[in-house]
Amino acid sequence: MPKSIRLGLGLTALTLMMGTAWAMHHEGDGLAKAIAADYREADRARDEYRHPMETLKFFGIKPGMTVGEYGPGGGWYTKILAPWISASGTYVAINADVEKYHAGASAERNAERKQFPQTFPNQVAEWTGLSADAIAAVEIDEAPDWEGKLDAFLIFRSLHGLSRKNLADETAKHAYNLLKPGGVVGVVQHRAKESAAWDYTRGHNGYLKQSEVIALFESAGFDLVLESEINANASDTADYDGGVWSLPPTYRHGDKDRAKYTAVGESDRMTLLFRKPG
Repeated sequence: MPKSIRLGLGLTALTLMMGTAWAMHHEGDGLAKAIAADYREADRARDEYRHPMETLKFFGIKPGMTVGEYGPGGGWYTKILAPWISASGTYVAINADVEKYHAGASAERNAERKQFPQTFPNQVAEWTGLSADAIAAVEIDEAPDWEGKLDAFLIFRSLHGLSRKNLADETAKHAYNLLKPGGVVGVVQHRAKESAAWDYTRGHNGYLKQSEVIALFESAGFDLVLESEINANASDTADYDGGVWSLPPTYRHGDKDRAKYTAVGESDRMTLLFRKPG
């Protein structure tokens, strides 16, 4: 091969490498900025247990993606994801099927919950200063417009509630339908010991077995890609009377044994990445 061609190829490869490094650097800058935002002041104490930077990088989340967050609740991850992703991509808040998840609740209360697609974007705007128009929000069973359009479906510490309500399988199938071929599911979930009694790990204590979570998503058609110990906590025995809510930040038992639970910290958590084939 002539020297000039070899040199040209070398410069091209160097340019691509520099471009990739620049992109990774600035993606990290954007994520770091979102994590450091002033409006997260009250949330920041949880960062040492929840590792948002490392977790989102592990899931492969990048600007420009269309990212769904299931069960955003009080918005701990929303306040990071929405500003970062919506700058060049699309953030979608995904709520539970109200009629199924809250079966038995009053009609009036469920009517309020059904307003999630309208009310949650306004809530995000209040938290972050973003325009509500930049935020999409849907109920998971009423999202046909998003089928096959998500690059990622993230579910943080919510699977136990779905397991308790016998909705975990159904939700995994919804996630499969919402994702593009090759799209990913990122899971962070309180982790039970594999030796724990079945009655303790059905969801009502907050802890699930990692093997059963993997089986859940594989049965929905996903491939397990990676497992991480980013959010592990070896001090968590995962066997408390009162479940995971005995630990911070909830402290279900109030001042009783508070020092013990504080010393443990937040729960031991599995961190799993699945991919939809294609």
